Amino acid sequence: MALSDHETQQQLAGGGRGINLPALCHSLISISHSIDSSKGLPRHCFTVSQLFSVWVLMLESSESQIYNENRNLFEVKENVPRKLVEKVAGDIESLLAKKVRALKRLANAAEKFQKAHHWQDNIREEDIEYYDSKADTEYDDPDGEEVEREKSNSLKLEFTDDANFKTKVNYSYAAVQIPTDIYKGSTVILNELNWTQALEDVFIENRKEDPSLLWQVFGSATGVTRYYPATPWRAPNKIDLYDVRRRPWYIQGASSPKDMVIIVDVSGSVSGLTLKLMKTSVYEMLDTLSDDDYVNVASFNEKAKPVSCFKHLVQANIRNKKVFKEDVQGMVAKGTTDYKAGFEYAFDQLQNSNITRANCNKMIMMFTDGGEDRVQDVFEKYNWPNKTVRVFTFSVGQHNYDVTPLQWMACANKGYYFEIPSIGAIRINTQEYLDVLGRPMVLAGNRAKQVQWTNVYQDALGLGLVVTGTLPVFNLTEDSSDRKNQLILGVMGIDVALNDIKRLTPRYNLGANGYVFAIDLNGYVLLHPNLQPQIINFREPVTLDFLDAELEDENKEEIRRSMIDGNDGQRFIKTLIKSLDEQYIDEVFRTYTWAPIKSTNYSLGLVLPPYSTYYIQANLSDQILQVKYFEYLLPNSFESEGHVFIAPREYCKDLDLSDNNTEFLENFIALMEKVTPDSKQCDNFLLHNLILDTGITQQLVERVWKDQDLNTYSLLAVFAATDGGITRVFPNKAADDWEEEPEPFNASFYRRSLDNKGYIFKPPYRDAGYRELDLENNTIGILVSTAVELSIGGKTLKPAVVGVKLDLEAWAEKFKVLASNRTDRDQLGSRRCDPLTSCEMDCEANNKDLICVLIDDGGFLVLSNQEDHWYQVGKFFSEVDANLMSALYNNSFYARKESYDFQSVCAPEAQSNTGAAPRGVFVPTVADLLSLAWWTSAAAWSLFQQFLYGLTYSSWFQTEEVAGDSMEARETSCIMKQTQYYFSTVNATYNAIIDCGNCSRLFHAQRLANTNLLFVVADKPLCSQCESVKLLQAEVRGILWCPSCVPPGHGGRAVGGQAGSVGQGREVRSCEVWQGWKEPACGHSVRGWPWGAPRAPTALSLVVSLTCKAPPRDPNQCELVDRPRYRKGPHICFDYNATEDTSDCGRGASFAPSLGVLLSLQLLLLYSSASRHPLPPAACL
Repeated sequence: MALSDHETQQQLAGGGRGINLPALCHSLISISHSIDSSKGLPRHCFTVSQLFSVWVLMLESSESQIYNENRNLFEVKENVPRKLVEKVAGDIESLLAKKVRALKRLANAAEKFQKAHHWQDNIREEDIEYYDSKADTEYDDPDGEEVEREKSNSLKLEFTDDANFKTKVNYSYAAVQIPTDIYKGSTVILNELNWTQALEDVFIENRKEDPSLLWQVFGSATGVTRYYPATPWRAPNKIDLYDVRRRPWYIQGASSPKDMVIIVDVSGSVSGLTLKLMKTSVYEMLDTLSDDDYVNVASFNEKAKPVSCFKHLVQANIRNKKVFKEDVQGMVAKGTTDYKAGFEYAFDQLQNSNITRANCNKMIMMFTDGGEDRVQDVFEKYNWPNKTVRVFTFSVGQHNYDVTPLQWMACANKGYYFEIPSIGAIRINTQEYLDVLGRPMVLAGNRAKQVQWTNVYQDALGLGLVVTGTLPVFNLTEDSSDRKNQLILGVMGIDVALNDIKRLTPRYNLGANGYVFAIDLNGYVLLHPNLQPQIINFREPVTLDFLDAELEDENKEEIRRSMIDGNDGQRFIKTLIKSLDEQYIDEVFRTYTWAPIKSTNYSLGLVLPPYSTYYIQANLSDQILQVKYFEYLLPNSFESEGHVFIAPREYCKDLDLSDNNTEFLENFIALMEKVTPDSKQCDNFLLHNLILDTGITQQLVERVWKDQDLNTYSLLAVFAATDGGITRVFPNKAADDWEEEPEPFNASFYRRSLDNKGYIFKPPYRDAGYRELDLENNTIGILVSTAVELSIGGKTLKPAVVGVKLDLEAWAEKFKVLASNRTDRDQLGSRRCDPLTSCEMDCEANNKDLICVLIDDGGFLVLSNQEDHWYQVGKFFSEVDANLMSALYNNSFYARKESYDFQSVCAPEAQSNTGAAPRGVFVPTVADLLSLAWWTSAAAWSLFQQFLYGLTYSSWFQTEEVAGDSMEARETSCIMKQTQYYFSTVNATYNAIIDCGNCSRLFHAQRLANTNLLFVVADKPLCSQCESVKLLQAEVRGILWCPSCVPPGHGGRAVGGQAGSVGQGREVRSCEVWQGWKEPACGHSVRGWPWGAPRAPTALSLVVSLTCKAPPRDPNQCELVDRPRYRKGPHICFDYNATEDTSDCGRGASFAPSLGVLLSLQLLLLYSSASRHPLPPAACL
């Protein structure tokens, strides 16, 4: 609560520990003036001001003067945003156009070769000459035993290292990769290998025409991948599950966008292994969908209901698919089957026109163990006669049902019928529906041959982040009736490394805070400085939305929409940005300029701060001067001139980069002895600017730094960093403790100093767990920096940042003097302070009663008059004084910004060496056992299957002991919630009471002009009754949303940190309750907090007695889908052709085999599999 000075004094009159406000104001003015300028300061503050303000002002003014004196050595150039965007967009268009020409040449050749190929029924593997990329690959056996290698007729090739591909390659041959679960000796595969061999000559010709081409790949609909140049396959540690047909680029090129509804039969007959097969099938089916597709998943028995919180079709992006995959695992089999309920739900979903969807290729995928109802009335009502919705049916598990009804459903609705009797059939049968969807594309001919560019994804062969241009390849053969073939042969692809596109964009002339970005039709970034995925070798594309790469606001939403629509434009906006170290938020001005990249589905943008409109371009034509300045880079000059760090940039083609800056400097010096800065193999702009800044910073040393005794001012170091890539630290020994990035553009202090006026204080960051012991034998410094602003001919620019590093311990003592009423600290010993004396505001003499602190704009402690706070400098202030920090936040000194990092990496949760749990089996009732009908049902057969497996593997009704080593613990991608605090618009002096009865505290706070500091004086807390909930600033993993909970005893419990069950076998150890917690459905109390209350505390970590039926969720994911972001899919849809032949719709066994035959086959399979390897655990399915 805010009070006037008079009200505050009245409230505190009559005794107690009051703060003398006039004395407080005097101290605040002293501190503010001491840091701001020396003009008009009280006499006792002048000396202190020299210790800091005059120093930095001198550095800044000296640097500016030196630049002006060397005006003849550089030019001031202008960045014209529209011209830059136009040029870069044109360069990217030209780069991709070259790849498109090669792609079309390959696709046309493939169709020609296949049409001319004569099918051979008796073809043998030894008749085919090819390089099998997996022939020499080593695989680890799960049991540590030697695996007998399969005999291979593969060519033996030699490989040489290639910098472009970052691996060994052979340019004379292509390589072949065949999925592990496909028999490479089959007639189909051998014929495929035979005709695709002719593609090698086209691959080689393409490379001769464009040597910059990377991987050229043909992915066949049969699963064969032929890629050029040849290189051995990069094998995983375990079994290789790579199948080109499941790669994002193949899926995008093989069909038009899809609207898919998956319905899963969860009636009582679906239990045990059959239910596990269905869950895994749905999981694999979701992996065949891309961001251009829309999907929903529902389960049905007597009624249908969605498996997740999604009530309608949602975009098949990574986050939504993750929700589906988690919730599918919670499906439980019970009740009876009603196909009508499932199909009516699916058709209603597809007919909902009030939502965003693909509006192409509508389909229903039904997974069931079988049934007799054909639900013809449903199809007549919703789908006939036009049959706009395809129906695909999947018979899952081994059973004795007549599958004719399932096959009829698919054939009557332009779909296909598949059988999934075992886990080995899942992957192949959940992806072959793409062949059916490809029919209209093939029949459309050249109209469907459109090059598409993918999202960013990780290359399977180690190129890093790439995009791929794709083009479908059609079967052009005709049958005896001259009917056109309608099968897709595969997809042709050519990779473009993201780094190759980045090289076409300007970087260093844009300054530290300027950048280029690009997005696709989904709003996902192709280029962006914040596109930094931490997980590699995953199957999903890298999908980071532009509004997640930056802090979202209305202006950026409008910019994103305009870019997706293919417009060009420019807008000057005020926006929030996150610091590079993700600890701070700054309010800045930026100019956004954008334009489409023609002939692609990308749009390019440029972001430029006002001070980057102009930049320096050095012109060191005097070679004698070049040599002179270059000598200041030599290590033998560091002792006298200060240590120099050079930014690890690609100054020359032959320069070896290194993460060790000393080694990099040595490499740079060695190269410069061989070439000149004007060499054609070097970037002259970078080299000239680097050498110029070397000379300018050396002049700063000579004129200012050498003449001062840093110890007198309690400074550990002085420094200067420049746009040219130089960071000079003086004295040389200070470089030993220098922890900032050698690349100024990647240093948080550098970028923040450019965006903020005045002096930016940066304490060393300390997390909540930092302890005093960590400080032993270390000198802690506080960085203070400011930008050097030049004005040359009316053009303003900021080419450098200068600053000092304060000695924390010494400046903590000086801070006490600053925050006191004394001029001579020696007087303290003879003084005694009490509430009636004039020293009652003395932060040193009264430090037992007063807390005096400096806090920066992120809420981190910089200085304090309390010695026990010194080791906490750099911590978020709520970790030091939660009560006071909450008061500052509640009184609007700080605003809070919450965002999410969708590219984080989380370590696997610690687990015990083994995990034990009873097998999940369907338990029949007494009525079931007494019923003859039940013994002939699928449920009985499923139970009997489990019994057979249990006997074979000695695990019937036993706990499963899963060895810890069998489940490889890997880092996983996850979502991290980030919270930053920043100054609100409050600038005036502020007095307030922290009202808590007898524990109330008065505090006074004021922003210090020309700095990022807040000065706070407050009563020390008298008691602990007024404890506040601690504000959180540290990054945390996601949010746990509990949409439904049950009390203990209803499915599981988690008490005192003990793990309990969540859903189907998942664990919960605690619930993290954050602001915005949604009230659970149950009314159980947690440590005295009734869940009937409207809301939980703002931030609190609790161990709860409950079972959460839903696993941890992405932030508001269930709500976000109701407010989808603007996007555009491909503008052409191929989902219908009047000449399509739908007669091939799958064939199933319509007879019911005898029980004896089924038992014999089952036992034979069990015996053969058990004799080789044990059954893999269900968790590995």
